[in-house]
Amino acid sequence: MTEIDQALEALRANPDDRKAQAGFYDLFLNSSFFVPTVDEMVSTDDTDAKEKIEVPLIVESEGTDFLVFFDQKNRLNDWAEQDVPCLQLPGHVLAEMTPAALHWAMNIGTDYNKQFAPDEIAWLKDVVARCKAEADN
Repeated sequence: MTEIDQALEALRANPDDRKAQAGFYDLFLNSSFFVPTVDEMVSTDDTDAKEKIEVPLIVESEGTDFLVFFDQKNRLNDWAEQDVPCLQLPGHVLAEMTPAALHWAMNIGTDYNKQFAPDEIAWLKDVVARCKAEADN
C-alpha cells in the first residue's frame, strides 16, 4: 500500500472529514504520477510536414474521456499488461494541463482507484493557481 493509497483509504472512510480531504488532495498535488503516452502525428507548420510527438493516452469509457495515470510504474505496466511509454508528472501539473471536460482515472485496476470529475479537477486547478499567486507575492 502506497502513501496515496493510505490517504485515499482515509478519505473514503471519512469523506466529510476536512483533515482527510486536505491530506489526500495535498498529497495528490505534490506526488508524481505515471501517465501512459501514445505517439501522435501533428503538423509542424503550414506545409504537409508531420512530426511525431508523445501525448497522454485518453481512454473513452461509456462516452466519457479519461486521462489515465498511476502512482507507480509497475501499476501502469500491470494495467497495460506490458511495459508502456509514459511521462512522469506531478499532480499539480496534471491539474494545470487538464482541459475542462476531461475526467481522470487514477490507479485503475487496483483496489485504490479513484475517478475525478471535471468539477473536482477544476477545484484542484484553482487551488494550484491560488498557491502560485501566493508564492509570487
